[in-house]
Amino acid sequence: MRSRRLTGAVVAALLAGALGGCATGAEEPEGELTVFVAASLAEVADRVSQEARIEANVSAAGSSDLVSQVVSGAPADVLVTADEETMARAVEDGAVEEPEIVAANHPALVVPAGNPAGITGMDDLQDATLVVCAPQVPCGAAALELADLAGVELDPASEEPNVTDVLGTVTSGQADAAVVYTSDVVRARGEVEQVEVPEADQVTNAYPAAVVAGTDQPERARAWLDALTGDPGREALAEAGFDLP
Repeated sequence: MRSRRLTGAVVAALLAGALGGCATGAEEPEGELTVFVAASLAEVADRVSQEARIEANVSAAGSSDLVSQVVSGAPADVLVTADEETMARAVEDGAVEEPEIVAANHPALVVPAGNPAGITGMDDLQDATLVVCAPQVPCGAAALELADLAGVELDPASEEPNVTDVLGTVTSGQADAAVVYTSDVVRARGEVEQVEVPEADQVTNAYPAAVVAGTDQPERARAWLDALTGDPGREALAEAGFDLP
């Protein structure tokens, strides 16, 4: 009888251990999300992560670079680009799930605070030190479209890989003017002034967001996107100067 009781106890312990192991596996803590976002969206992405209480590593860069990384297999869970054309490359490659539009933006002509070069419009850019994004980047494509609508030809002194670098060049006084986004005027916190360009409202960049195909954290990735499209994200986007879809 004693031997049977010991055997039963051992079996019970083994079962408990097995069940406990299953439970532990099911509740195993997930790692930090990797969120790739267009440079103009960096601060919003950080705020959404904090308010949604989702630990995330936000990697911000030019949209074309981000898509190239995702298509090449870089480990990422969420991708947000600054235009639909760039995101389409990731969709065609099967690198992301179906995207949804989360925000919109417009190009903005900005000058350093005080406007030392006296820029009054796009016509003044021929004699100014101008900085824009490279043409393959959404903000660069938007700058070219704006120039075309305004009937001017841009002759930039520098073409940067993302809008954050463009903004930094003009806030540091290294450029007389730059074409960024309306959200960047807010982001600069008084370090730049926006010069009105009537055609700017005719150029719109829609921001699509998608879960990266093959992510090992699909539920948390979708939860992050839900936060971006929900109240926390909409409030953050509006305050940052983005249009809401």
